[in-house]
Amino acid sequence: MKGGAVKVLITGAGGQVGQALLKSAPQDVQTVACTHKDLDIGDATAVAECISRLKPGVIINAAAYTAVDRAESEPDNARRINSSGPQYLARAARDSGARLVHISTDFVFAGNSSTPYLPDAPTAPLNVYGLTKRDGEDAVLKELPENSVVLRTAWVYAAEGANFVRTMLRVMRAQGAVKVVADQIGTPTSAGSVAEGIWKIVAQPALEGLHHWTDAGVASWYDFAVAIAEEGAQLRLVSPEVTVTPIATYQYPTPAVRPKYGVLDTSSLASLRTNPVHWRTRLRGVLGEMQNA
Repeated sequence: MKGGAVKVLITGAGGQVGQALLKSAPQDVQTVACTHKDLDIGDATAVAECISRLKPGVIINAAAYTAVDRAESEPDNARRINSSGPQYLARAARDSGARLVHISTDFVFAGNSSTPYLPDAPTAPLNVYGLTKRDGEDAVLKELPENSVVLRTAWVYAAEGANFVRTMLRVMRAQGAVKVVADQIGTPTSAGSVAEGIWKIVAQPALEGLHHWTDAGVASWYDFAVAIAEEGAQLRLVSPEVTVTPIATYQYPTPAVRPKYGVLDTSSLASLRTNPVHWRTRLRGVLGEMQNA
């Protein structure tokens, strides 16, 4: 390890944000990647042993149970990873003197606002996923109040993994048309952008508490799908003849209720980002990665 380099343990390293963190790690950081296979954060003993052995200066928790609809029928599994896991990591971090950066979600909010949610806005999750993520946030802030950051983000996607962009491209190619909900509003955010925010937070050791990070701008899922179709056609990832039809939430029932509005106010981290990038620009970059792959 280079002199002065900080050792950073990344849990959930096989996921979208985990992969983006590994790709974009600064030179003065030594990363230790733990996939679910390497470390089950829902196992308190395994977490304590791992942190004690590796002695990281910083832990980034990118591990999560993110199957929003499945969580409704698997609440214990969701709770184990999203609520208990962060608590075990925070405890182990406290015992070892490590700092913890924990990733959370806009789904902790009810979605009945008409202005972007500030970090200290009241939470009121509508589904099991949001509830377990909110409980995970609370656990981190309770166990490690002065040496942790809880970073909420929204609508995360990447060139790999299971996400809205890849699903849309697959359906558009297979069917030439797609119907997409137009009355749920949020901010599409690339995993690369989230990673960028996290590395900026890691570089600010005094930063603590709840913060938000998304790309700039807002969109409905329908707007997002239209952009995927338009940008994808330009890169020849889909046919220019693809049609995208807006529908209402009630026309696409799902096991989990989604918030209608999940835009996050990112101003508390304004000093870390001089020029926020619009979500559509980030989308173009990710689709370009897919084309090159």
